[in-house]
Amino acid sequence: MPIIKIDSKEYELDGLSGEAKAQLQSLQFVDGELQRLQAQAAVLQTARVAYAKALQEALPKPFAGDTLKLS
Repeated sequence: MPIIKIDSKEYELDGLSGEAKAQLQSLQFVDGELQRLQAQAAVLQTARVAYAKALQEALPKPFAGDTLKLS
């Protein structure tokens, strides 16, 4: 029989009620979705950094010539 560990306590999967099994399944689904979204956020953050760098390179260079100072 499969044994699962929740909060440092072991439970036999077959001994869980239907409601407990459903809650466990929902928790596992949510954990998987969180992992997927965290991975997606990392990809998007990497893309954002690349786009920001490309934007900086595409902007015109600021004027750096001689300037007149008027008193």
